[in-house]
Amino acid sequence: MSLSLLLVAIALLSGCASFPSPEERRVQADALAASRQWNGVVLDAGVFQLQAYVPSVLVGAPVLTVYLEGDGFAWISSSQPSTDSTPIDPLALRLALAQPSGSVAYLGRPCQYLGVGQPQCQQRYWTGARFSEEVVVSLNRAIDQLKSRAGANRVILIGYSGGGALSLLLAARRKDVESVVTVAGNLDPVAWAAHHGVTPLRDSLNPADLRPTLAGVSQLHLVGSEDKVVPPSLTEAFVAAYPSGHRAKVRVMAGYDHVCCWAQNWQQILMTIGR
Repeated sequence: MSLSLLLVAIALLSGCASFPSPEERRVQADALAASRQWNGVVLDAGVFQLQAYVPSVLVGAPVLTVYLEGDGFAWISSSQPSTDSTPIDPLALRLALAQPSGSVAYLGRPCQYLGVGQPQCQQRYWTGARFSEEVVVSLNRAIDQLKSRAGANRVILIGYSGGGALSLLLAARRKDVESVVTVAGNLDPVAWAAHHGVTPLRDSLNPADLRPTLAGVSQLHLVGSEDKVVPPSLTEAFVAAYPSGHRAKVRVMAGYDHVCCWAQNWQQILMTIGR
């Protein structure tokens, strides 16, 4: 179950299946960013325009940490995609805002926040093609722009949920990635689909196919012991299949699930992992 389906289930159990509109979700994200003196920036990234949030004063530093959002409100039910994938709870944004120091930016996924008025924003880009080549290319261009704004020459990629897969796909084609951190990351979409018995993401790329390239990238994969969306067994199997000499580690966080308690404890987690 994705975060969006979890929220649907909670709403149904409470007798209320209404959710904030896409515009309300965008306003809420703007307000959340503004509460920490961050501003919204729309980046022209080729196929897609992408929503980013950056501090009003972007700290100049050699390394920029970029947080990649999860899949957002991708599904209304197990069989019905949503009409707009803007997150109800932008957890990766909350992680970014919780980072106490350094040069930081947040990057939303294609079609999140900016509406589906763009002709290229088809449902496939938050369902079966969520990790497609055109998605990765656009995110890659956006990171280049954020890096230029910050005057950085290296990047750290931190991806939440589906953003974890994208952080690895990006790291496999970039030469400036210092490290990758994933949080409840869907690292092998093929294994994930098989585990849940759902339709494979046939129009998506799979980081598992790039293990020889990724083996040399410093990686830390954080996963909750209680996560039923991406259970620890999937994360551990992904790393175990790397060739010898790889630089990937797994840390299972006791009591955490797919949502709790990453943002609440993020500053402490960063301290323990040396960020």
